[in-house]
Amino acid sequence: MPRKSTRLTFAVLATGAGVFSMLQSLIAPALPTVQHALHTSQSTATWVMTAYLLSASVFTPILGRVGDLIGRKRTLVAVLLAVLAGCLLAALAPTVGVLIVARVVQGAGGALFPLSFGIIRDEFAPAQVSRSISNLSAVIAAGGGVGIVAAGPIVSALDYRWLFWIPVAVVAATTLIALRYVPESPNRSEGSVSWLGAALLSGWLVALLLPLSQAVRWGWGSARVIGLFAAAVILFALWLGAEARSRNPLIDLRVMRLPAVWTTNTAALLFGAGMYAIWSFLPAFVQTPRTAGYGFGAGVTASGLLMLPMLLAMFLSGLLGGRLAPVLSARTQLTTGAALGAFACGFLALWHDRQWQIGLVSGVFGLGIGLAFASMANLIVGSVPPAETGAATGMNANIRTIGGSIGAALTSVLVTGRLQPSGLPEAAGYTHAFALLALLCLGAAGAALLVPSRPAGRPTEPATERPAPAPVRVR
Repeated sequence: MPRKSTRLTFAVLATGAGVFSMLQSLIAPALPTVQHALHTSQSTATWVMTAYLLSASVFTPILGRVGDLIGRKRTLVAVLLAVLAGCLLAALAPTVGVLIVARVVQGAGGALFPLSFGIIRDEFAPAQVSRSISNLSAVIAAGGGVGIVAAGPIVSALDYRWLFWIPVAVVAATTLIALRYVPESPNRSEGSVSWLGAALLSGWLVALLLPLSQAVRWGWGSARVIGLFAAAVILFALWLGAEARSRNPLIDLRVMRLPAVWTTNTAALLFGAGMYAIWSFLPAFVQTPRTAGYGFGAGVTASGLLMLPMLLAMFLSGLLGGRLAPVLSARTQLTTGAALGAFACGFLALWHDRQWQIGLVSGVFGLGIGLAFASMANLIVGSVPPAETGAATGMNANIRTIGGSIGAALTSVLVTGRLQPSGLPEAAGYTHAFALLALLCLGAAGAALLVPSRPAGRPTEPATERPAPAPVRVR
């Protein structure tokens, strides 16, 4: 039965998930400042981002599953405390090594996404679920945009450490409110955590994402890259076998094979590739000196302002998506969002000589992100049993992250493949990269069309629950 504190519960969930999403992008524009302040190399400084990505990819599905088992509120509070500790450690970090460790701890916050979706499904009235998930997705999407826009002014006015001090205050207050007012979820999955499955899942994710993030530096043909890719394939096969045989799988593969789930995850992979690459390379394009024959020579703050239309558009379209649910199905919204992303990237490949063109592309892509985020979450939540919500939405977020890593790696190859004598990329590299991102988003729209259709506004019938496994033994 829905609780009376749904507004306060939503505020807590939105704040926690929004802060984590912001932390994903907040530090990226400030990496040169961090490198200088901590007296480290550029290659070492990039681990501040890489460590966060790898940590989040591991923690998101595992802690989502733990929440399904032991209670989502209990896990939510523990995750918020981890994010708080990570931000505090980062704000005080005397060396880059300590900062990297702090970012690993912060990565546990990736579980806030599946935990929040699960709590909404448990605690809100059925008529509120779709809209609330859309609203939360809008906050998550906008959080990444806030990080890009806010980083420059915060660093300029204060110091890069305030990129972490501000989240410390926000997360501390959020944790206290969550502890007091968020109700514990009534739906629990039976069984226990498959630690073998968790170890194999962590292994293949790290073995896949690490070379994708470091391949440009290590070399695509290097032994490290090839060896890690081979290890990822082997560990993935072992993980599939272990999960198929387990009485208590970490990820129920039968749920992953549901038509609405695998098609949505495919769209998430392709759209994530386009979205994260745009977040990474559009600011770099804008900041390129005009002497390169393109770009605008913008600073960190100015480039953030050119991304402001994306932030506003993704937030508004995410909110609008929930209100359109009665007349526009999640499948249609996902298709439309991906198509808008394809249009934006295609436009950018052809026209990028004026700042207004960048602003237009930013806004159109933002509309696509807001619709896609909201619809993907709703499709997954509406298609799986309540007890599988955390694990399934966690894997969807992870698949989007994997897509982002692939997109960023491919874009980096195209952009840096040919350099001018000055060391700056050729304009053709960006043109080809933006064209590739348009194709990836177009592929996401095609995958979205394969999602099983259903009447607008009607939740997908959940998958049948599997037979109850052995009960958890509590000591």
